Amino acid sequence: MRHTAASALLCLFAFAHAPGASAQSLNCGGLLSGIGDSKFSVVQRCGEPLSKEAVCVPRPQVAWVLSPYPGGRAQQVVTQQCVPMEDWVYHRGQGNFLGIVRFYNGAVESVRDGEKVR
Repeated sequence: MRHTAASALLCLFAFAHAPGASAQSLNCGGLLSGIGDSKFSVVQRCGEPLSKEAVCVPRPQVAWVLSPYPGGRAQQVVTQQCVPMEDWVYHRGQGNFLGIVRFYNGAVESVRDGEKVR
């Protein structure tokens, strides 16, 4: 039973930190900004974004709940927790997709394509 809980926790951790379909970097005039870069470095390479938006990203969190009965086993509970992040949107020109850079704790967490600009 203990192996199953550890496997579930590992899968949950991998799911929570797995990037979605994303570009992984933003090309700004030949300079790339990507995962781990600071807000300062992104502004230095790419300039100010078209827009900035605070977002709440739900992430699973694992907690253990103690049994109310003497000798009872603790149970694993998975809940959704709001993780505050910030999305910056960059306009990459007509006919291109918008670039969306997501920041977590001041560093790039992900880069993905948004809607196509017409």
